[in-house]
Amino acid sequence: MGRFAENTSVSAAKSKAEIEETLTRYGANKFMYGADEKSATVMFEYNQITIRFTVPLPDKNDEKFRISGHIPPRERTQADAYRHWEQATRQRWRALCLVIKAKLEAVETGITTFQDEFLAHIITPTGRTIGETIGGQIATAMKTGKMPKMIPMFGEKG
Repeated sequence: MGRFAENTSVSAAKSKAEIEETLTRYGANKFMYGADEKSATVMFEYNQITIRFTVPLPDKNDEKFRISGHIPPRERTQADAYRHWEQATRQRWRALCLVIKAKLEAVETGITTFQDEFLAHIITPTGRTIGETIGGQIATAMKTGKMPKMIPMFGEKG
């Protein structure tokens, strides 16, 4: 099975605009976007809860963009490598758009709650998401079979 939207022609800019339109339609506001060579971030506020999604972006220097899948493999031109990298970037933005739409629709139809669906992406007062805050502790608990005595509360040093 291939990746969702692996051959999309929808630009990253159009996906960002679609994400914002979708969020607005479901009642979100205060949007922010950012990107560097490693990741892209989308932030928004919904009922005074700030949400952050950070999506890893493909590495322009990855061999899969520089070398063709042909047998025998051959080096792509710089322009062709860029096109393949850009395609992978567009795919990531489409996938993020799909995830956000699906989560919001699940909330809207009563399948789940906003807090349950977006829990890992809620930004705490420390500036970290809940997922970043407790993710390592969950992995440890699953590995050891023991719950931590206390998950660090927001703002605590840990």
